[in-house]
Amino acid sequence: MNHLPYLGSDDLMPSIIVFLNLYLKASQASPNTLTGLSLDERDPQIIEQLMPFFGWIYQHYFRVQTDGWEHIPKTGKVLLIGSHNGGLAAPDAVMMTYDWFRQFGRERLAYALMDRRIWQFLPGLARLATQVGTIQPNPTLARTALRRGAALLIYPGGVKDVFRPYHLRHHINFQGHRGFIQLALQEEVTIIPFISYGAHSTLIVLGDIYPQLQQLHRWGMPWLKGVEPGVFPIYLGWPWGVGIGPLPNIPFPLKLHTRVCPPIIFERYGRSASHDRDYVQQCYRQVVETMQKELEQLVIEEESSCLTL
Repeated sequence: MNHLPYLGSDDLMPSIIVFLNLYLKASQASPNTLTGLSLDERDPQIIEQLMPFFGWIYQHYFRVQTDGWEHIPKTGKVLLIGSHNGGLAAPDAVMMTYDWFRQFGRERLAYALMDRRIWQFLPGLARLATQVGTIQPNPTLARTALRRGAALLIYPGGVKDVFRPYHLRHHINFQGHRGFIQLALQEEVTIIPFISYGAHSTLIVLGDIYPQLQQLHRWGMPWLKGVEPGVFPIYLGWPWGVGIGPLPNIPFPLKLHTRVCPPIIFERYGRSASHDRDYVQQCYRQVVETMQKELEQLVIEEESSCLTL
């Protein structure tokens, strides 16, 4: 079945009202629910209600161009690996999620790992995201999702990737995190990478003062809510003008191009392969280098098209 007709209407207000109502309900949910620690809190009806809102953003705000979806099999488990862009708003991740539901419908199982600190700093947003299929980065949950035949979306670079400086916007930056490789090998699942152009320009990250704040913390300065943020960027963006810290932002309305890349298949799989450090490192390099080449090609295409306008 083709699910592509999903798109928002030109009348934005009704979908905003629906989004706000769902956000308020999620915010008022019991603290013991929608924690991202269960695979059973995903709600297809909530996904259906949110589609018009994100469809309007997709069509009118970011004017998304997307390709490569033929690389994802119609059924079965798959490990989707992406590079984060655009701060906490992560517009490319949100638009890829919307595209997933356009391509495969709301019933096909799909989950995305999200930093557990979001449930502490932005609980309403995190609980709403839980109903869409977001879970905390728990290895047992991840393995169980794949064993249920689900698609699992992981951003290995985490907060340092999503807030990487603007001059590194065209660099794959996974911070050496190789857990997703071990997961792929253990569960014998194909990795399918995805990349984007434009999302990292929806705010301009100037730098990161986290190392300096780490030193202040060692001298006695407490972290907000007792949670170490992992990154403390300085950036230009709405609504702050100059933002300091991992604050929520309103992304600039720039055109995005998202791309699903061809599958990456390793030479061998299994538990023994996942425990071979040299082999895991080799597979990690293969993924990073492949994604870097794909991203560089996408940048060339986009910048060439801009020159011809």
